[in-house]
Amino acid sequence: MGKLGTEDLKKLLSCIKRDPRVIVPPMPGFDSGVHALNHEKYLVVSTDPCIGVPEEWFGWLLIHYAASDVALFGAKPEFCTISLLGPPQTKPEIFCGIMKQTCKAADDLGIAIVTGHTGTYEGLSNPVGVCTAYGTVNKDKLITPDRARPGDCILCTKPIGLEIAVNFAVMHEKLARQLFGIKRTRELSKLVSMQSCVKEALMLADAGGVHALHDATEGGLTASLNEMAEASNVGFKVDAENIPIPREAYLLQKQFNLSYEELLSMSSTGTILAAIEPTKKDKILKISHKNGIDSKILGIFTKNTQHVLLKNGKERLFPQKAYDPYERILSGKV
Repeated sequence: MGKLGTEDLKKLLSCIKRDPRVIVPPMPGFDSGVHALNHEKYLVVSTDPCIGVPEEWFGWLLIHYAASDVALFGAKPEFCTISLLGPPQTKPEIFCGIMKQTCKAADDLGIAIVTGHTGTYEGLSNPVGVCTAYGTVNKDKLITPDRARPGDCILCTKPIGLEIAVNFAVMHEKLARQLFGIKRTRELSKLVSMQSCVKEALMLADAGGVHALHDATEGGLTASLNEMAEASNVGFKVDAENIPIPREAYLLQKQFNLSYEELLSMSSTGTILAAIEPTKKDKILKISHKNGIDSKILGIFTKNTQHVLLKNGKERLFPQKAYDPYERILSGKV
C-alpha cells in the first residue's frame, strides 16, 4: 500500500529534467512542489489520491488531503482540480454524491475548483479521486521539510494512529464496539475531521520560529521523522514516553498482533511534526493549546545524524523503515 520506497522513488524521479523555474522539484519526503510565480511569490502545488476511505467522507478527505500538503509549505490553499474515476458499473449518483461533499469542503476552505475529469474505466474496483491543490506564499514565508536545524524541538500536534482508529470505528463499527466500547466508538466516528491539518499548519506557519513541517500520513511517525531528518541532514533523539499514542491504537496493536515498530508506523493523517526554534517552544505550545490542539514535544533534532529512540531509560536505534499496518487493520481481518 502507498508510496514507493525511497530508492525506487529516486529512480522513478531521475528522468525528470530540472527546470530553473521550479524551486522545489519532486523529491522523496516532499509532498508538495514549488515553482516561481513572480518576483515576490511562489506557487505551491500538491496532488493526492483518495481511495479506501469512509464513503460519507470521501469528498471531504479528497479536498483536505491535498490542501493539507499545500498548507504545510506555508501557503493557503486557493485553487484545485478534481478527478473522479470509478469502475464501469458506477452510477452517476455516486459521483454526484462525492462531488457535493467535495464542493462543500472546498467552499469551507475558500478553495475554488478550476477543472477536472470524471469517468468510468475497466480495471477499477472502487471509486478513486485525485485532487491537485494550489496556493501562493511569499518567498520569505515558504516552509519546507528539509530545514530542521540541530537543537530544534520536535513538536507533534495530534496522536499517532488516531486516523486508523477513527476510520476503523467508521468502517468496522461492530468490531470497534467490541474493542473500544460503544461510547468511544461513537466518539471516534465523529472525529474524521481530525484528518485535516490545514488550519494547524497555517497557524504554525504564522506563529514564527517554525523551521520545517511534515505530516505523518503513510508510515506515521516513523516515515515522517526519518524523512525530515534525512532531508535536513540532521539526526534526532525522541523519548518514547512523550509520543502521544491513543489507547485505541494499543488495542488495535494487540488485536492485530502488531510490533512496536508497526505502532509507530501507523498512518496518522492530520498529525503534524514541526521543527521549532527552542526559544519559541513555549509560545507555540501556548498558541496550539489555545486553538484546542494538545501538541507535545517529542525530543530534539541533533547535529549528530543518528536517529535515536529513548525507551525505558535506554537509547536504541529509531526504526529505519516504516511498516504501516493501515491496510491490514482497515481490512478488519485479524
